[in-house]
Amino acid sequence: MEVGYGSGDKTGFFTQGRRSLEALIVQSFGQDDPRRVIHSLKVGLALTLVSTFYYCQPLYSNFDETAIWAIMTVVVVFEFSVGATLGKGLNRGMATLMAGGLGIGAHHLANLSGHIGEPILLGFFVFLQATISTFLRFFPTLKARYDYGLLIFILTFSMISVSGYRDDEILEIAHRRLSTICIGGATCVIISIVIFPVWAGEDLHNLIALNIEKLGNFLEGFGDEYFKRTGREECNEDKKILEGYKSFLNSKTSEASLANFASWEPGHGRFPFRHPWKLYLKVGTLARECAYRIEALNGCLNADIQVSSEVSTIIQEACTTMSLESGKALKELALAIKIMVPPSSADPHIENAKSAAKNIKSLLKSAYGKTLTC
Repeated sequence: MEVGYGSGDKTGFFTQGRRSLEALIVQSFGQDDPRRVIHSLKVGLALTLVSTFYYCQPLYSNFDETAIWAIMTVVVVFEFSVGATLGKGLNRGMATLMAGGLGIGAHHLANLSGHIGEPILLGFFVFLQATISTFLRFFPTLKARYDYGLLIFILTFSMISVSGYRDDEILEIAHRRLSTICIGGATCVIISIVIFPVWAGEDLHNLIALNIEKLGNFLEGFGDEYFKRTGREECNEDKKILEGYKSFLNSKTSEASLANFASWEPGHGRFPFRHPWKLYLKVGTLARECAYRIEALNGCLNADIQVSSEVSTIIQEACTTMSLESGKALKELALAIKIMVPPSSADPHIENAKSAAKNIKSLLKSAYGKTLTC
């Protein structure tokens, strides 16, 4: 009996520990981005709705086993953002429609060649479309937007054209499969847009603004940190702010993905139809180039070689002013991007930074009698 109680206590302890760990994980992810929890619920709702094709006998009688394609469509199409979901849904729907029509046509053409020639001609059609479609997937432009559609095209054409060799009801099969795929895709898109939508375009907009703001934070604190004007020990919070720019040094891929997804999205909020999403990629590229230069400045903070006290005394005030004004200018630009207004408030800070840079050149020229070149 004692052993039983001990075993039960251990089981209860591990069960409680597992539940606490699960709750901690859910809470952590939820606090990091609550939209993840909402997205999980949306996927569950979509799967529940399309599952009624199996639960409801009248619906199942109309679609039979092909109803499983609606469930499969929800699983593979439902993505985190509206743009990604809509892009995948349209890719899957159009690819299925085109491949289905061509597959039926290939089946009928092969059927005219007789019993012996039919499998040969079908094999040739499958080989031809798979070769061409796979080759098209190597083009960067097509791969970025239509790679999933080309993959579905290969799969659907092969399945329909080949299955027609053994099944005479190929037209009915294609119709049912296309219908269930469209129903599953429409369910994903509607739920994604209607229930707490996550817009990839808005995420890209905020990401670019945040990245530029991180550059400004570094430059604002660089002067004081380099010359140690404050005379205090560095705290962890200051270090995080100064190194915040590192988070987007390798953000090119994520920005490109968001821009691609945003191009699929309809007009919403402050972002009309055909909003210039590609310009965000240009701004992001310029911001990363600035970040790589800032990486070099950050190396000065961690280097063992320190500037001489004489030079430090000469350029300290002007250099600190230039860094501070440059940081303020970048933060004003980030704010202007975020609220979508002309960045006129950044102009005074830019002029002050230019003036401080000229002042540094003049001070060094007068002190050492030589001209500095940039």
